[in-house]
Amino acid sequence: MASDELQRFMDELRARIPIADVVGAKVKLVKKGREYQGLCPFHNEKTPSFTINEAKGFYHCFGCGAHGDIIRFEMEANGLPFMDALQKLAHQAGMQMPHFSKEAKEEAEARKSLYEIMEVAAQYFERELRMPDGAEGYKYFTEKRLLSKEILQKFRLGYAPNNNGLMAHLKAQGIDEKDLQELGLIAIPEDKSRKPHDFFRNRVMIPITNKQGKIIAFGGRVMEKIEPKYLNSPDTPIFNKRRNLYNLDKAREVAYKEKKLIICEGYMDVIALDKFGFGYAVAPLGTALTEEQIMEAWKVCTEPIICLDGDNAGIKAAMRAVDRVLPILRAGYSLKFLFLPDKMDPDEYLQAHGATSFAALLNKTKPLIDILWQKYTENEDSSTPEKKALIERTLLEEVNKIGDGTVRNYYEREIKNRIYTTYKQSSWKNPATNNAAAQSPNQPIKRPVLNHNYNAERPQVENENDKMIRFIMAAELIYPELIDDYEEQIYLDEIKNEKLRLLQTTIADTFHEQEAAINGDELTELVLNTNAGAILKTLWEKDMLKKQAPFINDLRHDIEKLLQEEKRRSIEADIKKLTEKVSAHFDEEVYMELMALKKTRDEMLIKAENFGV
Repeated sequence: MASDELQRFMDELRARIPIADVVGAKVKLVKKGREYQGLCPFHNEKTPSFTINEAKGFYHCFGCGAHGDIIRFEMEANGLPFMDALQKLAHQAGMQMPHFSKEAKEEAEARKSLYEIMEVAAQYFERELRMPDGAEGYKYFTEKRLLSKEILQKFRLGYAPNNNGLMAHLKAQGIDEKDLQELGLIAIPEDKSRKPHDFFRNRVMIPITNKQGKIIAFGGRVMEKIEPKYLNSPDTPIFNKRRNLYNLDKAREVAYKEKKLIICEGYMDVIALDKFGFGYAVAPLGTALTEEQIMEAWKVCTEPIICLDGDNAGIKAAMRAVDRVLPILRAGYSLKFLFLPDKMDPDEYLQAHGATSFAALLNKTKPLIDILWQKYTENEDSSTPEKKALIERTLLEEVNKIGDGTVRNYYEREIKNRIYTTYKQSSWKNPATNNAAAQSPNQPIKRPVLNHNYNAERPQVENENDKMIRFIMAAELIYPELIDDYEEQIYLDEIKNEKLRLLQTTIADTFHEQEAAINGDELTELVLNTNAGAILKTLWEKDMLKKQAPFINDLRHDIEKLLQEEKRRSIEADIKKLTEKVSAHFDEEVYMELMALKKTRDEMLIKAENFGV
């Protein structure tokens, strides 16, 4: 199916099927004016906060933030993969799915066949656990791990015997040896004198599923103290260990309701938590937590809890997670950390202290910035100014890895505050400041007599971003207290024009250097005496605003509106790029990113309508 044809097909589905019909099959809806309301299917609520906008074709929950169109709803609410959701909606609309190309159809059939082979393998391992050869594995699960029969069935736990039985079982059903190797079920030695053999032998088996619940891989654990303790399936055409999270298919719905997601170190931690009633736990798959897995977790919960053993290995795992997440942080999305006491893992802690005690620990997590601070300050020598400076430089270099400009600026400010508080440094100076450099830090800046009386010319300003920044700077020079309110929001990343960036930096730095409060005229005069003075003379908006004598709250409202408009413009540009990308070559991940951006855009529009911003 060509990507442009797919895009037209999706648009036709949205046009033909009322979104209220799709959502109404799962949610009881009540018409309220031009919209519908109901209880959100993605989290537990008693008062309806879930709305359907039929005219715009999207749903939105003001409680948990769930948002999307009919395709997104079918995928998220019913756990359907993208193509299955399209097929279901096509049937509902009385439409025929466009034909795949021959190659795409063959690939889909081959992939389906691979899932079927993995299902047969899982059934074999389950059956072997209850056979005489699997007695040791059954004893391990039920006596050592204290798992019930219900838990064994829920997680489809099994046993791999040491007799190449799986290979024989699958070959007897006509499955090709090449497919078995491709799926990581058998190993074929390079030494041709040695025969192929089962990849998993004499291990208890944990099936790994994708988000739709289909088995895509296995984890095998030994029952004695030998290495490797865990053996995991290699990457295959249907399994990528960097992208998948163990138990996400089962945990997702519970996590939506509880607004919590726990990320543990391993499979058995997840199973132990589920046994004690914490059904919203997942784990990485034989690797350290990856960026892809963090972003998968964020689709379910904006601040997952990384639950780690309180030993050195757990602390190291936390530090690795910090390194992974910093570059991809964005507003509202982060990680929290829980270190279990006495070097216990979740199973040990729950056995010793119970579920109530563990639930209390979940309310005592550490934020990401605390772990970042701990990583570079704990046990570090800070006995000299040089060593303090090294700690500062290292921390700020780490903060600089944060991709989101707004988040990065808040982190930078917080880290600087902590360094000041911890090491009792003097007030911060921005090295970009020019007029402050010549001043003694112990003497107030001398203010020159106001003598410029300039008439600003009005240059043509075409760029919307420049117009916004110029207006905000003019407002700051009328009411300097606005600098504290908005410098973080517009700092650097928002200012595309280098001259305006220099002017804004100078205005903010000059304001913060004063020991006593100053008014707008005094601030203007100080800035005019810097190397940004020539740029300030072109800021005609300042004189215009001064003549209008606006109230400060009116300016705040205007600035908020400008910032929201700029953000919407940026989002619209990103939506356009992603739409073109999806149309050129459909990719489910890109599509989901596109839907998330549209969600953000629509939320901003709703806020603008409700609050006039």
